[in-house]
Amino acid sequence: MIGWIDARAGVSADMLLGALVDAGVPLELLQTAIDQLGLGVTLTSTTCQRGGVGATKIEVGGDQDPPLLDIRQTLDRVEEPVRTTAGTILRRLAEAESRVRRISLEDITFHHVRHTLAYAVGAATGFCQLGLEALHCSPVSLGSRTAMPAPAVLELLKGVPVAAGPAATECPTTMAAAVLATLVAEWGEMPPLVMRHVGYGAGQHNPPELASVLRIVVGDPVEQPAGSVQLETNVDDLDPRVWPYVIERLLAAGAYDAWLTPIIMKKGRPAHTLSVLAPSQRAADLRAIVFRETSSIGLRETTVAKHHKLARTESLVHVGGQPIRIKTARLDGETVNVNPEWRDVVAAAQALGQPAKQVLAEARRLAFDNSAQTAVAQWD
Repeated sequence: MIGWIDARAGVSADMLLGALVDAGVPLELLQTAIDQLGLGVTLTSTTCQRGGVGATKIEVGGDQDPPLLDIRQTLDRVEEPVRTTAGTILRRLAEAESRVRRISLEDITFHHVRHTLAYAVGAATGFCQLGLEALHCSPVSLGSRTAMPAPAVLELLKGVPVAAGPAATECPTTMAAAVLATLVAEWGEMPPLVMRHVGYGAGQHNPPELASVLRIVVGDPVEQPAGSVQLETNVDDLDPRVWPYVIERLLAAGAYDAWLTPIIMKKGRPAHTLSVLAPSQRAADLRAIVFRETSSIGLRETTVAKHHKLARTESLVHVGGQPIRIKTARLDGETVNVNPEWRDVVAAAQALGQPAKQVLAEARRLAFDNSAQTAVAQWD
């Protein structure tokens, strides 16, 4: 399964835990893992509404922090794989604080360290329980200009899609940012999936502008059909005798088609646009061929939304005893296109001493006759 987090209404550690519980992770499982820390931290869960949406709200309670607490030794009490995941979350958080405060990592101390450890272990336990193959997340809301996140949050979310939020509440917390930075593999809109569970974690506030909830969607990934791409480049300084070889290389490497279009570039220079239509999984190899075999230093790449292809078969006819390959295209079983292979037509014409156009016409006639006979046989 895969998961997707909708963080466009903000994200905090308690919202993450609430969404995990709401999506089906037992609260008792999170509490058991946190109890291994031996810090007396307790979780309580209540249901509430945010903007008309039902959600789970998590409260974290416990005594005040002890005067001294060795984080590494305390975390060693937790079982794997939660210990490693929680340790990575805390390490990322400490490194971000070190950079923004401009002090050494050894000098970093966490405020409310008891709750910090509990949040890290709780989040690690919940996501480990889901057993996700990959976790995705939307762009993260950073709040409005009247409520901006802490500097460590911005440090943790470098390289991550972010946006200003519609409300002045629920700015990302440093712990939530550390969890996302550690666990999220892909950022963007929800990937295609068959939904199995949806969980809503409630924020602390209930603004009128939006439902202050963090949403987690869990489901099975949907296998996407392989798409197509079109590569294009304009070239004005290549010996034109090279082009046939380039096109042959591209077709042999898996391109559906490759062609040249004469163009006029700046200052009236004649040039060609090379276009290559190909399956997306072959794009990297085809780009390499273009760059190696031509003088191009840049390519345009466009995703082709739909690439319709007719069902095609290849057969053989004989004209004057000479073999000619035939490509036949069908639409819903009806033959709509018959094309003899031109190189075979030329070879047959030379062998027979006949005009190529005459051999081509005869090959087409034989191909259509064979196609009609096949259709009758299938009908019978």
